[in-house]
Amino acid sequence: MSYPTSQINSVEKITRVFDFLAYQENVQPIPDAFAHKANGAWKTYSTQEVRRQANLVSLGLLKLGLQKGDVVAVISENRPEWNFVDLGVIQIGCVVVPLYPNASSNDFGYVLNHAQAKVVFFSKPEYFHKVKQNDLPEIKAMYAFENTDVAPHWTALTAEVGKEDETQLETYRQAVVPQDLMTLMYTSGTTGQPKGVMISHDNFVFNVMGTLRLDVVPQTNTGNTRALSFLPLCHVFEKAVVYAYLQRSTAVYYAENLETIGANLQEVKPNMFTTVPRLLEKVYEKIEAKAATLPWLQRKIFDWAMGLAENYDPNGKQGFWESIQLSIARRLVFSKWQDALGGNIGFILSGAAALSPRLAKIFWAAGIPVMQGYGLSETTPGCCINSHGENMNYVGSVGRVLPDVEVKIVHEEGYREGEGEIMCRGRNIMQGYYKNPDITAETIEPDGWLHTGDIGMFIDREGKPAKLASNQIVTIKDVYFLTITDRKKEVFKTSGGKYIAPLQLETKFKESTFIEQIAVVGENEKFPSALIVPSFVSLKDWCNQEGISYTTNEDMIKHPKVLEKYQSEVNKMNEPFGNYERIKKFALLPREWTVESNELTPTMKIKRRELNKNYQDLITGFYKGE
Repeated sequence: MSYPTSQINSVEKITRVFDFLAYQENVQPIPDAFAHKANGAWKTYSTQEVRRQANLVSLGLLKLGLQKGDVVAVISENRPEWNFVDLGVIQIGCVVVPLYPNASSNDFGYVLNHAQAKVVFFSKPEYFHKVKQNDLPEIKAMYAFENTDVAPHWTALTAEVGKEDETQLETYRQAVVPQDLMTLMYTSGTTGQPKGVMISHDNFVFNVMGTLRLDVVPQTNTGNTRALSFLPLCHVFEKAVVYAYLQRSTAVYYAENLETIGANLQEVKPNMFTTVPRLLEKVYEKIEAKAATLPWLQRKIFDWAMGLAENYDPNGKQGFWESIQLSIARRLVFSKWQDALGGNIGFILSGAAALSPRLAKIFWAAGIPVMQGYGLSETTPGCCINSHGENMNYVGSVGRVLPDVEVKIVHEEGYREGEGEIMCRGRNIMQGYYKNPDITAETIEPDGWLHTGDIGMFIDREGKPAKLASNQIVTIKDVYFLTITDRKKEVFKTSGGKYIAPLQLETKFKESTFIEQIAVVGENEKFPSALIVPSFVSLKDWCNQEGISYTTNEDMIKHPKVLEKYQSEVNKMNEPFGNYERIKKFALLPREWTVESNELTPTMKIKRRELNKNYQDLITGFYKGE
């Protein structure tokens, strides 16, 4: 059932995504629903202004002749205009297709052609030129978020509608039903062409409301909570979180870019933000690098605090003496971490990849809770999540199953007891892959179970493997926490028939402050090996302490003492693993893998096929003579 916008004043009436904005407007409007920095100052948009701009976008698109089901693409970094377009498009029944700005021209062409986009909004001229390198006859118009001579400014679209009565839009809103397609999220993918994940209004509403029932984004009555946003809105994780912020009347401040996050945290002083583990790893690396320059006594205090943090158990009760020590450490050391994050951080929500338990413990010990969640574009995005409250969080896991979602583990050969492919069922599951019924049928079983392609297992509140039968369904009622151990397609066999789970090894090895990136290789070989990109911040500091001279990264990683240091790190990180799993050989690489080098996806996952191709000679060298 649909309701007029003016009547969306209770959560039960939220059935379409644009209802989140109507709810905020009717229940708790705020002066800074969205904000970004322009010309050195923060510009804010009130709830009513956001509604007005979204309505103007709707009217402009209707004037262009767009009809329900037509596709509008957005190629832009995070900014309020992104939200104006998103809300304006979907409230008239059209479909939004977000594209990663750093994608290639070929990717732009494939997605825009496959989705048959009619209108494109973009932020920078370079994106316009990448689009124009393709033959895209379906595109009617392109609009720029920034002033440029290559295309009209986006306000030209809204200016054309004049002052028509916005009430006419209610007819279009009423025509949108929860099951209507809302967005096509094209998965970046580590292999092959991207697939268009079909997500409905109901998929998003169901998932967002499920997380809010667990109070993941806390409810406040003051209307003065803030979130800093820097993960791309073209990723389903951040997109869903922003809709949750709308429902909670949490102000969304967009960071200028990844390089200014530190400064923006100081300016905005947010209560929360979402992140990927890689950013937290970089934050910690900077903290370690700065600590290395401290005077002797301060360094000793820092090391003592780190020792406490690494042994801290957020899942258990601290003894009296441990609590006293931690209180002192928070005052002397960790308070500076809080200050660096703006001073108001209540929690951080992490997703998209595995966060090492060690790093999670350190942040929790510092008084900065980091909640991990798990899901895919295909699950819009959540299956499981850690949240506030007793028995609702377990560090090292991705949390408990969301309300009204079902998850099961399907055991297969080669996996440990209790481990297998994670499967998920619920109203969060996508409608399918756009124009790809065959792969849809392979991915979603007739009874609604989605193959996630991820390997995992459930643990109990003590961290022990849950005693579950294969295919046993787990719901929110069960106090079990999901752990992710690998990707099904990335698990490989050695020539001895042993299964190797690269993600497990890689997650552990990245606990070393000397390792920035790592890829485990060795399919069909006698043993696993690793390509390692050093953390050059930590390594340079160590070299300076050891009196090791160098001129370039290439010189540094060839030095015998450096190789000896990394062999020591590899030996230490190998300890928890069985002999057949341990890294026997490794190579140090002089540069990071990046999206631009096509070795990472836009969501920062490594492209194993590209790495295997780019470093084939090195990999072959690991096994010569074996």
